[in-house]
Order: sequence, then C-alpha cells, then structure tokens
Amino acid sequence: MWNKIAEFIEKQHLLKPEGRHLVAVSGGADSVALLLVLKRLGYTLEAVHCNFHLRGAESDRDEQFVCELCKNKNIPLHLIHFDTETYAHLHQVSIEMAARELRYSYFEQLRRDIDAQDICVAHHQDDAVETLIMNLLRGTGIHGLTGIRPRNGHVVRPLLCVSRHEIEVFLDSIGQKYVIDSSNLVNDVTRNKIRLDIIPMLKTINPKASESILRTTERLREAEKVFNKAMASAKMEVMTDEHTISIAALQAQPSPEYLLHELLAPLGFSTDSIERLSGDMTRTGSVFQSETHELVVDRGQIIIEERRETPKTLRIPEPGVYNDLCGKWRIVCQDSVEISKNNHVATLDADKVAFPLTIRVVQPADRFVPFGMTGSKLVSDYLTDKKVHLLEKRRTYVVTDAKEAIVWVVGHRTDNRFRVTDATRRILKISFSD
Repeated sequence: MWNKIAEFIEKQHLLKPEGRHLVAVSGGADSVALLLVLKRLGYTLEAVHCNFHLRGAESDRDEQFVCELCKNKNIPLHLIHFDTETYAHLHQVSIEMAARELRYSYFEQLRRDIDAQDICVAHHQDDAVETLIMNLLRGTGIHGLTGIRPRNGHVVRPLLCVSRHEIEVFLDSIGQKYVIDSSNLVNDVTRNKIRLDIIPMLKTINPKASESILRTTERLREAEKVFNKAMASAKMEVMTDEHTISIAALQAQPSPEYLLHELLAPLGFSTDSIERLSGDMTRTGSVFQSETHELVVDRGQIIIEERRETPKTLRIPEPGVYNDLCGKWRIVCQDSVEISKNNHVATLDADKVAFPLTIRVVQPADRFVPFGMTGSKLVSDYLTDKKVHLLEKRRTYVVTDAKEAIVWVVGHRTDNRFRVTDATRRILKISFSD
C-alpha cells in the first residue's frame, strides 16, 4: 500500500518532499488512510476537518474522532463549522453542492493562509468509477469520460491508484479505526444509488467491471490529448477574432456542432441552446444567452460578447463634463470650431439644440434625419444599413434635446436638422470617450 501510493505520487508529480501539505480528513476510512500513508511517507502535514452539522450527533462524533486521531499522531489540525443548510437555501443549491462549495472555498483560503503547497483529498478508484457513471447518466463529452484527475489546480488525489477495498484491508491490517457516515449507506441520492445498486449489479456481469471502466478512462485520457490538440487547431481556423466565429469555416469542420460546443459550453451556453444554434446558423438576428454571455448570428458570423447591464439614461441640464454610461461626456458651447469628422465627436448648431439633453439607448421607434439627407429614417434601419449587428445596436446611444428630437446617433451620424451652416453663430460640441 505504501509503495503503491508512493509510486503513484511520483509518477503523477503530485507532491514535493519539501513544503507543507494540507490533508482533508473527514474521519472516514479513505481520509484516515490518506493521512496515515502521507505521514508514513515523510511529508509535512496539517489536517483540516469540516463539520457541516448535517447529521446531528454523528457530525460531532466525527469531529471528536478526527481531533483525537490528529492529537495521537501529532499532526496540527484546523477545524471549521458550517451552517450548510442556510447556505444552500440562500444560494439555492443542493445540500451536496453547498457542502462542496463551502469546503473547497475554505480549503483554498486555508492553503494560502498557512502557505501549503497542496490540498490532499481522499478520492480513490471507486469514486472515479462512480463519477464516470454519473457523468454518463447526465450526458457528457469526452472530457466527462476521463474520470477524476489526480490533480486539479492545488487539489491532489494520491489515492486514485487504490480501491476502497484495498483501503479497508490496509486499515484493518494496522488496527486503525475509522468512522462510518451512515448517510452513505442509504441509496437516497444519485451517488449512493450508483455505489450501492448499480456498481454491484455491473459486477454480477463482470466481476472486474470497475477495473475495466478505469482502464477505459485511462485510454480516454490519452485520446483526450489528441482531441485537445485538434480542437485548438480547429478553434484557430474558425475564430476570426476572440469574439467572432466564421460560420463558413465552422461548417467546413468535420463536426461543426461538437466544435461549437467546445467553444460555447465554457461560456455557460446550454447543450440545448448550442444544438438549436447549430441547427440554424443562417438566420441572421438569432440571439442566444447564457448567464454571462450572449451571442448573435449576423451575416455569416456568430458574434459573442459578455452580457452587460441595461444602460441607464443620462440627463444633461447644461454644458459641462459628465461621467456616466460607461464613459466621459464633454459638452461645450463655443463661437467657432472645426467641423468634426470624428465619430465620437458631434458639432451642432447650438441655437437649434434646446437643453436639457438626454442620452439614452436607441428605441425601436426612434427616427432622425441623417446628416446630408432630407428625409427621416428609422435609426434601427440606418444601423442595419451600416451592418451594425444586434448586440451593438442595443448599446448604441442617441442624444435628444428638450423636444425629444434626436440630434446625434452617437458614434455614427448627427441629425441634418441641427447641422452647422453659414448662418450658425455658436457651435455645440459633444464628445464621448470610453
């Protein structure tokens, strides 16, 4: 057992002999074995135990057991108590997810505080098999079929080379006691059902089902390396810049939908949204959203941007400098100025513009008379003619005067009715900078 784990740690480059390592200890067989093995192998350790207060007296029993174990083994121990149910309610997550978020957040904070190199957790081969089956049931791609990884950032898993049975045999051989979590003995959650019902059933078909599944994950992990290289190359071929996907280049790929999933899933887009987008990439104006991003199909491209808050309205009672709407607005009146050719600067006839001014986003019914024209036009039609995509349209501002007439479509064109002429006596200059 010692040698097997030592060889695995060396092969996977998990731990360095020097430095401090934090070990998560619940009191169960897995974490107790992890603590004892790493201590026997000579690593400098500090233990951490989380009391989630979910199992009443049993939770307190676990805490007491871990305290006594660490005291007997002369290992420093950090204790933390969580109100897990309240956290789950406030964040609208399951109890299982709440416990996970709480413990890993605390582990990382503690790791930094004590300057530890890694956080060692006790996942073993059986956990890897259960995770793979859970991912299969939920639906997954190649990444979800590669099992639990030996390292994920600062979290390392030295026991992935041994099974639960090997761990229990090891502890029995050295006479080491451990606690049993009674909630793991009831098939009331998905992981427990897999552990207690599905895996035993698979072993009636193949006694070495777990070993076969693990070998498959190892092969898939190697295949994933080839896959990742191919995906990186394909992404470069279809991305014209960091925000834009060429639909023609995407459709030329061997699997456009899967590549689209690799590009969009990390941004929070659901599988359903990606499938719908993949099924119709020719409909200009189609919009899809995730919690953090949104995209639009526009003239042979998929344009992706971070979601932004709905812009507010800014009222300008008089000339001056105003910092709002994600930038600086400078409004000045002067006797003369060179007519601006900069899209972010408007020069208007000051006597035709009535204060207060309002700066707001474009509305569907907005009309103006583009500079150089005599007839009015919907601002939305003007922007469409200029090939402005829908997401950018939503962010386009207009400046209106006291009579609600649009004097400037910001970044594009002023209204011809307020243009500077030979009869102009004073000029109103409006400039915007991000």
